[in-house]
Amino acid sequence: MIRDSRVNPFNWFGNSRSDPIERDARAEVNPLIPVNERGGLFRSTRDKVVEYRGSPVDQVSGLVIERVPGGAIVRATGISSYDGPYGVQLTPATEGTEPVDGVLTYRLEAERPSELRRATSTRVRTVTAAVHLSDRELRDVRVIRVEGVRNAQTTSRR
Repeated sequence: MIRDSRVNPFNWFGNSRSDPIERDARAEVNPLIPVNERGGLFRSTRDKVVEYRGSPVDQVSGLVIERVPGGAIVRATGISSYDGPYGVQLTPATEGTEPVDGVLTYRLEAERPSELRRATSTRVRTVTAAVHLSDRELRDVRVIRVEGVRNAQTTSRR
């Protein structure tokens, strides 16, 4: 019956829910210390690869999967712990965009401004990022998870 098939868009991902994140103190990374930076006075800027320096936002406040022709758009909203986050993106938590045991995991990340100010209004700290996934990429996905520092939002197929 079509109603119970994967073709029916109502069988796609339902409402998301929030889960706490277990923190590992050893895995903490200081965002002020550059990783893999090549030094030297005469280094070539031609061969320089721009490294994304984003870090996970404080918490993920929303996760929506929107069905579009040929796939879906994963849109996550989060709240940063500092004002002025920029360069917001959903970064795959695993190599490529391959699901692990049916779970496709992303981190909602943002770059910090060079001049840090104290956190003010939630509106100033709210960020949104999205990524398009094709039907082929979604074929083996049962759960989509987006992680922040303090929580993760997950949504699964019905």
